[in-house]
Amino acid sequence: MGLPENIDALLVKHDLTQEALARIAGVTPGSVTGWRKGSRPRKEAISRLCEYFNISEDDLISDHYGLAAKEHGRYAMPDGAMPVVPSSATVPLLTLGRVHAGAMTDEEEVAHRVEVPASVCENHPRAFALEVEGDCMDRVIPEGSHVLVDPDREPGNGSIAVVETESYSAVMRRWYRGSSTLMLTADSHAEQEDMVFGPEDGPVRVVGTVVWWQAPREME
Repeated sequence: MGLPENIDALLVKHDLTQEALARIAGVTPGSVTGWRKGSRPRKEAISRLCEYFNISEDDLISDHYGLAAKEHGRYAMPDGAMPVVPSSATVPLLTLGRVHAGAMTDEEEVAHRVEVPASVCENHPRAFALEVEGDCMDRVIPEGSHVLVDPDREPGNGSIAVVETESYSAVMRRWYRGSSTLMLTADSHAEQEDMVFGPEDGPVRVVGTVVWWQAPREME
């Protein structure tokens, strides 16, 4: 869990787009894309991010002490010290089943509960988990991950939202609301077509906003 994972954790934790993070860091969105592929930010950019989010340099660049490790319960203490195991709680993996980040398909029922940090549950008491299929959000959230969805949090432009329409089951994309249209865009390594809904397409129901996620390898 190095810089790319820590940047992704920062984006999800603070519900930011790459463009918003770039403005905070004083760089171009292309630079943020490079960080997510492993390039090293300049010291000035790191300093701006640390000051803005009140985090340390290790939070951004460290494999073992970074944001991703902390968010997903894999924080390693230095000098052989015993790690503090964060308290945890479980949330239901609801009957929406696997939320499809790619094609929309039928819902599936999964009778299961997912373990997440207790502090996350406290901040999002009615949140529930869904399992991701498809690659449309794999630059941020890999396929097979569990995502925690807060039904009480309205998505803003750039948020990762889970929505339903009259014709389809749950789908997870970035949310952009215009004056008369709603655009759901992918954040993928592959080319993906935007989904655009106008007034004639009927209502789109917001299931909730993604506030936390856990990669498949961390669920083993």
